[in-house]
Amino acid sequence: MITIPYLTALSTYFSYGLLFAFGQLRDFFRRLIDWWHASNLQGYAPICLGLEDFYIRRLYLRIQDCFGRPISSPPDAWFDVVERVSKDYNKTLKRTTKISRCLNLGSYNYLGFAASDEYCTPRVIESLKKFSPSTCSARVDGGTTTLHTDLEECVANFVGKPAALVTGMGYVTNSAILPVLIGKGGLIISDSLNHNSIVNGARGSGATIRVFQHNTPSHLEKVLREHIAEGQPRTHRPWKKIIVIVEGIYSMEGELCKLPEIVAICKKYKAYVYLDEAHSIGAVGKTGRGVCELLGVDTADVDVMMGTFTKSFGSCGGYIAGSKELIQYLRYTCPAHLYATSISPPAAQQIISSIKVILGEDGSSRGAQKLARIRENSNYFRSELQKMGFEVLGDNDSPVMPIMLYNPAKIPAFSRECLKRNVAVVTVAFPATPLLLARARICISAAHSRDDMIKALEVISTVGDMVGIKYFPAEPKKQQLEEGRVKLE
Repeated sequence: MITIPYLTALSTYFSYGLLFAFGQLRDFFRRLIDWWHASNLQGYAPICLGLEDFYIRRLYLRIQDCFGRPISSPPDAWFDVVERVSKDYNKTLKRTTKISRCLNLGSYNYLGFAASDEYCTPRVIESLKKFSPSTCSARVDGGTTTLHTDLEECVANFVGKPAALVTGMGYVTNSAILPVLIGKGGLIISDSLNHNSIVNGARGSGATIRVFQHNTPSHLEKVLREHIAEGQPRTHRPWKKIIVIVEGIYSMEGELCKLPEIVAICKKYKAYVYLDEAHSIGAVGKTGRGVCELLGVDTADVDVMMGTFTKSFGSCGGYIAGSKELIQYLRYTCPAHLYATSISPPAAQQIISSIKVILGEDGSSRGAQKLARIRENSNYFRSELQKMGFEVLGDNDSPVMPIMLYNPAKIPAFSRECLKRNVAVVTVAFPATPLLLARARICISAAHSRDDMIKALEVISTVGDMVGIKYFPAEPKKQQLEEGRVKLE
């Protein structure tokens, strides 16, 4: 749980209050001016209305140059960012021909497979020649190639489950499969900070939804016990099914799930465990098999394992892994399998090849070296940021490390100043995070060298001093400590 310093919370509330007040004032004068002109809606109600529209117009548009920056190269350790200009106060942004070569601290390229790879790339090109870019069909029609069946077998073996089903999009894996797994009369208990794809999937299921405090097993047990005792609303009948949904690494917090404790509680109360490993599969664990391997949890104790291929594998799509009965059931009922176009064959080949590299089946030790490097890079970068006095969320071994910004004025300031110094970072604010908890999310890659990280730390430290986001006292450097010792002697 994040504890905001009192003065920081006060100044953040004041900043948002000021923006809201001036925004409402400008809207008042705009309505006054519009009153004199005939409406062009011709009786239609405005499509964009309410606080969301106000937030976009009066807050987001002011800083939209910090988001959606186009790139013109692979998302490797360094990439090319296309510069944009605006002549109407950020309402519209136009691309220029200028390109900045920037250090990439924003992409999910955890193992470095998003760039050209000596093993993966030739095989992907060969698959493109053989199968074409798209199957132009759903899996149940003409969209299943030999690559798709090989991929599902490969994924099942990699995550330690009897069977797997792959989809063309990671977000849809959660949002389309959850409504198939549970419906009316069922109970979903979800971590309060689960991804939006889980939230939308749960809402679409029609099941009763309850949340437990983020990564707090004791509160999960309390919620489970209370709702099992009460039963379904009004009728108080027993629940048809209970599913507890957690993430391996929480994408906005960088925290590892307390999976052993959660699995033990679910076993006690006979609830199914649904684990989303979008950010953990391939990135953590001795052989890259995710949080189950890292935390010593038997995959047989996790009923449904979900993950995506967009982070560690340099591709696209997602998967669900579980028992053979579960996967067979999903093949008959899941809309992402029945109606959506299947994953692109070259993308499928990229996943197969990257898994082979991770497991050392390419005949080299590059996979083990990548896993060791991502772990070393993540832990080094996190510890150095903390020594500088930044408030950094997350756990060791996690490649995701959010730096807390809080104040809305510091979001564009941090992003723009880093970009000026050729370091590209991702800033995240409401509605992706709570209003007061804006942050910069750093994603570390195995492709980053030690020199890359030293440069990034120097830039972030300089900008952090400029913007004022070092909320803790910095640790004295070794040189300062040695000078202090000499004086004492």
